[in-house]
Amino acid sequence: MAQYDIYPNPSARSREQVPYVVDVQSNLLADLRTRLVLPLSRAGATLTQVPHRLAPTFVVEEQVLALQPHLAAGIDARLLRHAVSSLADHASELRDAMDAVMSGV
Repeated sequence: MAQYDIYPNPSARSREQVPYVVDVQSNLLADLRTRLVLPLSRAGATLTQVPHRLAPTFVVEEQVLALQPHLAAGIDARLLRHAVSSLADHASELRDAMDAVMSGV
């Protein structure tokens, strides 16, 4: 399990709109039983009123998905089983999005 890995959404209830989550928790906290994840949403990918910095889009398994950092959640690490990809190459965009939520800039 590595920071910025993408996993299938373990919640069957929200999987249709949020097919994946990205783990943004530092690897220094790998011993914790929970991981901080951000949703990658289908619905959010078309929201034009949301600044791109807050909700950047990424292609995951041929789907355009928007990051939804304002919906960050801690989940049990055991629910994240097999990573399908990684956004490590986009780490600065992920940090910028989280910063936009926390600082508003």
